[in-house]
Amino acid sequence: MTEEHDCPAPPKDVTVEQAIPDDRLDVLRILDAAMLETDAEAVDDRIAAEDVLVARSTRTGGVVGALVAVRPEPSRLHVDAVAVRRARRGRGIGSALVAAAVDRGESDPVVETVSAQFDAELTAFYEALGFAVDAEGADEGRQNRSSCGMTPPRPRRATV
Repeated sequence: MTEEHDCPAPPKDVTVEQAIPDDRLDVLRILDAAMLETDAEAVDDRIAAEDVLVARSTRTGGVVGALVAVRPEPSRLHVDAVAVRRARRGRGIGSALVAAAVDRGESDPVVETVSAQFDAELTAFYEALGFAVDAEGADEGRQNRSSCGMTPPRPRRATV
């Protein structure tokens, strides 16, 4: 059964776009402030591979959120880290970043699955974005629901 989800849009004063090399320091600072494990070389590689997204303030041009995706295998896009500056949290920026990553995965004909691993308290966040949650950590939590109106649906899975 296909279930439609509205694609979360960023707040009106924020755009979500592909990171450029000049965004590197901002991405690293945002991930570090969220106490996420960061490897500067890995972030550089992901920016070069066009797998880093940033949420940018339209007012200041500053980066207010970041998402780093990895490709553990060609057919899977994995959301490795997503963080938003503390002062901007709770406004839909994280949801918009994850939705943009899902859209990128869905538009890439090679990607069959978009996945994420996260702490249990974020389960509702990922379910609201159309992820099927696999609490066991196995590869079975595939889903056939659509996020952001994509047809036909591509599987997304998340592991708690």
